[in-house]
Amino acid sequence: MAITHTHDVLIIGGGAAGLSLALRLPDSVRVAILNKGPAKDGSTFYAQGGISSVLNLRDSFEAHIDDTLRAGAGLCHEDAVRFTVEHGPDNIRWLQQLGVPFSSEPGDNGERRLHLTREGGHSHRRIVHAADATGKALSDTLLNHVKHSSNIEFFEQHIVVDLITTEKLGHSKQGNRCIGAYVLNKASGHIETFRARQVVLATGGASKVYLYTSNPDGATGDGIAMAWRAGCRVANMEFNQFHPTCLYHPDAKSFLISEAVRGEGGKLLLPDGEPFMQRFDERAELAPRDIVARAIDHEMKRLGAPCVYLDISHRSAAFIASHFPTIHARCLEFGIDMTKEPIPVVPAAHYTCGGVITDLNGQTDISGLYAIGETAHTGLHGANRMASNSLLECLVFAESASKQIQHQLTQAVDEIDIPAWDESRVTDSDEEVVVSHNWDELRRFMWDYVGIVRTNKRLERAMRRIQLLSHEINEYYSNFRITNDLLELRNLAQVAELIVRCAMERKESRGLHFSLDYPAVKDNQPGKDTVLAPHAKKRKLIKVVN
Repeated sequence: MAITHTHDVLIIGGGAAGLSLALRLPDSVRVAILNKGPAKDGSTFYAQGGISSVLNLRDSFEAHIDDTLRAGAGLCHEDAVRFTVEHGPDNIRWLQQLGVPFSSEPGDNGERRLHLTREGGHSHRRIVHAADATGKALSDTLLNHVKHSSNIEFFEQHIVVDLITTEKLGHSKQGNRCIGAYVLNKASGHIETFRARQVVLATGGASKVYLYTSNPDGATGDGIAMAWRAGCRVANMEFNQFHPTCLYHPDAKSFLISEAVRGEGGKLLLPDGEPFMQRFDERAELAPRDIVARAIDHEMKRLGAPCVYLDISHRSAAFIASHFPTIHARCLEFGIDMTKEPIPVVPAAHYTCGGVITDLNGQTDISGLYAIGETAHTGLHGANRMASNSLLECLVFAESASKQIQHQLTQAVDEIDIPAWDESRVTDSDEEVVVSHNWDELRRFMWDYVGIVRTNKRLERAMRRIQLLSHEINEYYSNFRITNDLLELRNLAQVAELIVRCAMERKESRGLHFSLDYPAVKDNQPGKDTVLAPHAKKRKLIKVVN
């Protein structure tokens, strides 16, 4: 029997953005949160560094705004930057009221105050953190409050197949509106319908499109892909941030070495022990991530080295153990004692700076559909995200979206019948190897051709392969019963195409996009976003719905 769930608000994604939005809504609003894995399976849980906010009297909003604009290489939207920065302190106080255990230190008068650290691109110490496991502390606190909220239902192991819109159902006379989603219940293997008056995409980024990434396995660009298929514009997908320092070890999958290690004095070294960052930027290790990642990539290729090294062993063992307990413990598991020796590191795909275009309330092009967090393109990050602005963005836009959603819920809307999902014309696949092979091929050529350094020829090669893969994936999707891996592969292929299309459009090197064919920045022209709009004829009716 077909299962239908009805809520006021459907939030797709259970990270910092989705959880904080749910908690910002009043108890009278019925909320569903969908998480495609276990509750603590998203990027937020693994975030180490912290949340940037002006909390020091020697700091200022203008300094934080200026730092962000400079890191964004001329593409930040100043209104979005100012909006985010100015709402930062109130959101940190909100988290303190919820009980997030931020690190503290003795103040001038003996009272406890927040300990602030500094990261690349920041001119002041303004990173509030919980040791080196801020994401875990944040996730644990938010989840605890969600699970004790009577109006919020949390669904684990549920992955969205596609959004349901009035246009797809043939009811678009009053404009395209999102009214829910078809969702795969991974436990039962069946598709369920989630109806809601307001739908929020908080699904994170798409760094799993690359072979090497700091992100967990679920970062497959689901929200961006489904918003595109529904009719939303996307922007700046060419700006993929590669974190400069992930642990280099064959068994250390996706383990990030926080930027805070460099913020507290860590030095990047060549294999022979020579420091090199001063040759690339006067800020050395504290330069923005794109500069540091390209410098490391350059030195590795120049020397044929598999990695470089990050050394903070000149600090005391007690300091390292207290400031970086998670990193210290994890490195020890692999036989690396960071109190005595440097850590081997390599760059890895880390953050998607582009995404679904929204306004300052998180509203997308489609009525009733919002996007917040890494899924969204708000204009905050420009061509390069500054460290620790990401969790800040999640919190600020969750708050602003919650206010807009509450207002929208007071508006009357026509109820539209949603047909149940029909699986009667599909069969179980007998060739799952097709999915796993295509998944691996996609991520490998994206790393080789659309990575830290790009060329026209590499992008053209990538696009040809994406088109072939997409044809295979769509054929497979049409004929076989849906699985989690198939949905993620379908979304990754769509996001890969958007990344390559945006990269082809940008005829310059700016921020995170570096092209050997266009190595200069077009300084004589104002920076422009790369905006893509889906073709209306390609927004087909959702698969096999009667």
